[in-house]
Order: sequence, then structure tokens, then C-alpha cells
Amino acid sequence: MAGIGFELRHLLRKKTWFGLAQTYAYASVIGSGPWVFSIVGILLMGLLSASLVVPTSLITQFQTSVTYLVASSLIFTGLCQLAFTRFISDRLFEKREEMVLANLHGLLLLVLGSACMIAMVVCFTVLRGQGVLYRILMISGFGLLCGVWVLTVLLSGMQRYKAIAALFGGCYALIVLLSAGLRHFGLEGLLGSFVIGHFLLFAGMWTLVLQEFNPRQTLIAFDFLRPQWLYGSLIFTGLFYNLGIWADKLMFWFYENTSQVIIGGLRASLIYDIPVFLSYLSVIPGMAVFLVRIETDFVEYHSKFFNAVREGGTLEYIESMRDEMVYAVQTGLGEIAKIQSLAVLATFVAGPSLLRWLGISDLYLPLLKVQVIGAALQVGLMAVLNVFFYLDQRRIVLWLCLQLVVLNVLLTGVSLYLGAAFYGYGFALAMLLTMCTGLHLLNRELARLEYRTFMLQ
Repeated sequence: MAGIGFELRHLLRKKTWFGLAQTYAYASVIGSGPWVFSIVGILLMGLLSASLVVPTSLITQFQTSVTYLVASSLIFTGLCQLAFTRFISDRLFEKREEMVLANLHGLLLLVLGSACMIAMVVCFTVLRGQGVLYRILMISGFGLLCGVWVLTVLLSGMQRYKAIAALFGGCYALIVLLSAGLRHFGLEGLLGSFVIGHFLLFAGMWTLVLQEFNPRQTLIAFDFLRPQWLYGSLIFTGLFYNLGIWADKLMFWFYENTSQVIIGGLRASLIYDIPVFLSYLSVIPGMAVFLVRIETDFVEYHSKFFNAVREGGTLEYIESMRDEMVYAVQTGLGEIAKIQSLAVLATFVAGPSLLRWLGISDLYLPLLKVQVIGAALQVGLMAVLNVFFYLDQRRIVLWLCLQLVVLNVLLTGVSLYLGAAFYGYGFALAMLLTMCTGLHLLNRELARLEYRTFMLQ
């Protein structure tokens, strides 16, 4: 994340309103990620298709198909994203940039190959009876999304923010426009536009990586699989984190009282999915603040602290940098809480009008409010986990993610048992309890940071 922090600090030094706006705009694009863009794109495609008299059933089938692609690809690539990020970070710290591109190609080969095989098995079982073109597009979409999630681990180290913003915005805008032109081909036309757009996004991201890391003689390498460079805790952390985020959605999809069959063996919960989609749009300002605060103030003092440790700084200076780190964390979390509270209040106020504009019943409003709170808590949890990653507390992060999975499953199960009035509370409470646990552990770790740094190495 050092590249992001460097660029954000450069923009903040302008000390102008335009520089501040640029800072938060870049942070919003990088921090929110492709998942928010995909939510906006899917919603716009649904609205545009409905206005062009495409059958509602086809729109529902398309949105359900894409939702499954996004969820499954995130969970699947969660196995490698964090571990590969750590591998790349360590190699860059060692000034061995020549290893980056070859190992990226090796990871892409493994991920895309296994993703296509898994998708083919699913298409011949869960989606048997569907058209050949539909199943081919689902296989292609799953593979491309997996590739996009893998490439994002390198984008954070690059400083081509204008190009990245233009790439994301342009590709998702193209998806929406293509859906209007291909709507006459029905479900395959809508899904085809999604696949084409993500192919261009994948190609563009790969091109940006090639420009940053020059290719060497070795085209493909699998050094990241060496035992000494493979962190098992990070493999399970990525898996548990994504499972924790999607556990309640999966349970609502496959609980008969809250879902229905949409296409093939794919089920969806229309009563739950729409508020979830809308709620994640509220995290954009919180994610921007998260990146600006954590990746500028905290990272700066974090670097000074550990540089002083390695280079023999005075104890007074080391303690001073530790205090500045703690203050930066407190300030950052406080600002995230403030901006997300405003986003929650804005959603509460504008929620009825937003639902009416989208042609959605006001009956969804209570669930939307709960989901917005849950999404806001998720931003706070992400900030806490990010600080733990900087402190290299992998075991704590693993246990927090495992706690999130267990709590989300248990509390969502309770909410399903209690009835519609309690839908969404399982996810929100799971996020709240996990974040509180994380804050307690973070306070403890920061208080004994010097001890851990000097005595436990």
C-alpha cells in the first residue's frame, strides 16, 4: 500500500480544495474497488434494461448470475490474494522486483486454470439444462473475475491513479452501454456485455502491471509456493474473511422461506439482496477516509518507528513514533466513524426516495437501514484489520476473520428463525462484535508494541 500512501500525501501537500478533492476521489476509486463499481453497473443495467422493455425475469436472472460470479470468485481467490500480496511485498522490500511479473503469471496460470475447471463442473451440474452459450459465458465470467481480483494485489503498489480510475470507470460504463445494444439477445446479451467489459478490464490491468514491472527472461515462476515464502495463516485469512462477508447472503439464498429458484440451480433472495446491494454504496466515503487517514498519517509514523528500530534510533524517538502511531489510529478510526455515521443518516433520510426512484417497495426500508449499519461497521473492521496487517499480527487477523464467519452464521440463523423483522441483524451484530473484539486486541497490541518488537523477535 506504500504507493497509495505516497500519492495521497503528495496530493495533500497542495493544501487546496482541489487537491483535497483529488485525494478523496482517488481514495474512493482505489478503496471502494471493483465490487462497488460492479454494484453500480449491475443496478444501472437493470434500470436501463427495464426501461427498454426487457422482461423482468431476464433482468433477475442476469443479476443473480452476476452476483454468484462475484461472490464465488471473491471466496475462491481469497485463498491466494493475501498470501501473494505478502510474497510480493517481501520481494519488493528485498529489491527483487524481477521476481514479481513471472510469479504473477504463475499465479494467474494456476488461478485461471483451476477456476475454469471448477466453473465447468458447476455448469454441467448446477446449470445443466441451460443453453450452451449461457454456460460458456458463466465460465468466462468466473475466470475473468478471478483474474481481476488477483491483479488488484499489484495495483496498490502502482502510482498510475488517473489511468486506473479511467480504466475502471470506462470499462463499467462500457458494460452498461453494451447491455443496451445487446439486450435483443436476451440473457446471453446482458451476460455477454458483462464478460466483454471484464475482459477489457483484465487486459487493461495486466497492461498497467507490465508497464510497472518490466518482463525478464523468466516468463512464468512459482516461487510463491515455496514453503519458506508461503504463509498458511494468510491463505485461511483470505478465505475466512470473504466467507464471513458472504455467509449471511448464502444462507438467505438457500433457505427456502426467503429465496426462490431463479435459473438452473441458482437461488436468490430478492427480499434480502436488493437492500444489500444498495447498502454497500454507502461505504464509498468511509473507504476514502480509511485510505487517506491510514495510508498517510499511520503509515508515515509506522515506517519511522520500524526504521528507527532497525537503524538504532534513540528510545525516546522510538516511543515518540509509537505514540504518534497510536494517535493516528485513533484519529483515523474516529474520522471513519464520523463519516460513516453521516452516510448512515443520509441513507435513513434519503432511503424512501431512493427506493421509490428505483421502483422498489418501501417494505425494503427497514432492512436497508440495518444493512447500511452493517456495511458501515464493515468499513471499521477493515480499518482495524489493516492496522493489524501492518503490525504483522497475522494470527490475530486469522482469529478475527474466523470469529466473523462463526458469528455471522450463528446470528443469521437466529434471525431466520425469529422471522422477517430480524432479517439483517445477524450480519450487523456479527460485524459489531468482531470489530469490538478487534478494537480491544488492537489497544492491547499497541500498548505493548515496544515489548513485542524488541523481546519477541
